[in-house]
Amino acid sequence: MKKRLAILGSTGSIGTQTLDIVRAFPEQFAVEVLTALNNADLLVRQAIEFQPNAVVIGNKDLYNEVDEALAPHDIKVFAGSESIEQIVGMESIDMVVVALVGYSGLRPTWQALQHGKPIALANKETLVVAGETITGLAAEKRVPIFPVDSEHSAIFQCLQGEYHNAIDKIILTASGGPFFGRTAAEMDKIRPEEALRHPKWKMGAKVTIDSATLMNKGLEMMEACWLFQVKPEQIEIVVHPQSIIHSMVQFADHSVKAQLGMPDMRLPIAYALSYPKRLPVEVPEVSFSQLQACTFFAPDRETFRCLPIAYHAMEKGGSCPCSMNAANEIAVSAFLQERIRFPEIPYIIEETLARSRFLTHPDMDDYILLDKEARTTATEIVNDITRKI
Repeated sequence: MKKRLAILGSTGSIGTQTLDIVRAFPEQFAVEVLTALNNADLLVRQAIEFQPNAVVIGNKDLYNEVDEALAPHDIKVFAGSESIEQIVGMESIDMVVVALVGYSGLRPTWQALQHGKPIALANKETLVVAGETITGLAAEKRVPIFPVDSEHSAIFQCLQGEYHNAIDKIILTASGGPFFGRTAAEMDKIRPEEALRHPKWKMGAKVTIDSATLMNKGLEMMEACWLFQVKPEQIEIVVHPQSIIHSMVQFADHSVKAQLGMPDMRLPIAYALSYPKRLPVEVPEVSFSQLQACTFFAPDRETFRCLPIAYHAMEKGGSCPCSMNAANEIAVSAFLQERIRFPEIPYIIEETLARSRFLTHPDMDDYILLDKEARTTATEIVNDITRKI
């Protein structure tokens, strides 16, 4: 039987590439639910092509537009974030692909796990904010979480057949983003359009800025801690500009396993959807005869201060990662709006953490409240900076 998918965030980068996989393997997958926040036009086109049972448009103001466009196609239309959380419980869904951006992925993932749905997770913030709660619920419900991020997929693949061997260290690779090699002094005049030009990957704006600040690698470190049950000090981050080795695992005998492939997100998406099978995805092969070198560098933690901030937040634990994530989302948004300078992103995060409440063992209600508080604090800091300009 076909695996029936709910794709949350179907109009974004991961969502559209997930649909590429469905399109390439129609005998393997069917689309049961599609959701989008604001891109009504693309959501409608996707729904007409893939004929899901239902769609959800997050922006309620766009409900009538989507409903009218899909009325001739016998596709149910819902609106609002509450509908996204409710629809993941449909009995006809076999797997939920969480391709939502940022904090918005937390509650739908939690609800899907409550209903015993396997998760293909492309939303690292879910585990950053509430890793203990989410992984605990997945274990309680005996539901797998398959990583979609290329780095975590690589680690997951390296661990196949190794579950009886303890992880000594995870080597998490980073492309370095568009500003690899820049000094702190050179960062002051960076504009959003520069930060959005990633040298290797095509991603959404928020993830691309996170890559430029190296916060994305900090978030991935946090996600890896929860997915693979390791401590922050067991994760080494190395800059690998070629983006051919997606991550590595070192074991007790200091043997290292690596997963290699061209930088194409369809590979980890397909592996998450089809595990344990591998699908013949049509992407270029790695040509070792043409690959001149694979180089590795230590990250510049003084210039890219978001990385040590993330390590500090994970080591402190509790509610600290939740507040850090909220502050980062506000700071990135402000930078994209050109309200703050690039180096002020880590400053806003640090100041928010210094002013935020700390809870050792927050529950889901606490996460929701703490996220709001941190966003309010970060917004006030942004406004203070803006007034001084």
